Amino acid sequence: MTSCVVESGYRYTLISMLAFVTGATGFVGSHVARALAEQGASLRLLVRASSNTKNITELKADLVTGDLRDPASLRKAISGCDTLFHVAADYRLWVRDPEEMYRANVEGTRAILEAARRSGVRRVVYTSSVATMGFTSNAQPANEQSPVSLDNMIGPYKRSKFMAEQVAVEAAKSGIDVVIVNPTTPVGDRDIKPTPTGRIVVDFLKKKFPAYVDTGLNLVDVTECARGHIAALEKGRCGERYILGGENLTLKQILDKLAAITGLPSPSVRVPYVLALATGVVDEIVTGRIRGREPRATIDAVRMGRKKMFVSSAKAELELGWKVVPVENALRRAADWFRANGYA
Repeated sequence: MTSCVVESGYRYTLISMLAFVTGATGFVGSHVARALAEQGASLRLLVRASSNTKNITELKADLVTGDLRDPASLRKAISGCDTLFHVAADYRLWVRDPEEMYRANVEGTRAILEAARRSGVRRVVYTSSVATMGFTSNAQPANEQSPVSLDNMIGPYKRSKFMAEQVAVEAAKSGIDVVIVNPTTPVGDRDIKPTPTGRIVVDFLKKKFPAYVDTGLNLVDVTECARGHIAALEKGRCGERYILGGENLTLKQILDKLAAITGLPSPSVRVPYVLALATGVVDEIVTGRIRGREPRATIDAVRMGRKKMFVSSAKAELELGWKVVPVENALRRAADWFRANGYA
């Protein structure tokens, strides 16, 4: 039971609204910013001094320099804004110093929500992750009510996002109007980093996918995901979580779809879990610890893959008007964008 304070009679409409967006230079955030602009919102976007702004160069927006790890910069940046879309997160499945991830994802969320409270922001949409859900080993779809705890979280990314989500839930209980969205695995164009999911597409295009493991993901079109953020602003209940999902697919099914789209062959060899885990161990030691680069295969990623991350978006369908759409178009846009931008 939350205790959000919602202004009586206030409707969250985007025309003439000043929306503050964190993470707009990234994958999901850039699509959220575009969706807001298309709906008539004015934009103020938080960027770091070191940010690559390629994803937002053509947007009409007020860019302000700040950092989630610098609360003073956030208070100044968000002043005067009506709504906050906190999309920014450190999304890596391996990091040399896990404390960096906790500072960005957990303490950064705490700092931006406090800045929103002080500035009188009317509503916050917080982008959490499907990673915070409770998955089982029998591939049954998880939902917002599936039992889960911090002990179920594998690796610093999942743990930090779980802890950050709890910060958002507590903020709602304290009176801040916060709605939480939990995107599954977004795919599409403008995956500039790219994300771990984008790397699957890139590796496939580079013919670096000789085999696959028996795992599964829920893929969601990133443009639909962005629209779901707006639906959460307009229709979401304060303090509630909403899974924004698409199709539940095994990794093999995803690779087969990419094969149909690109004309490249899909791998036919399945790697046993034990061998995949051994590969992750070696890659972390050689690539991560010795060479100091992010491994392509990590122990945490292999461990997470033991459970198929299948979900139900029924709650978002009922309350937000969310629609599950086929993912082929998003995969095609991703492949085309990666090729056009020199990733493959």
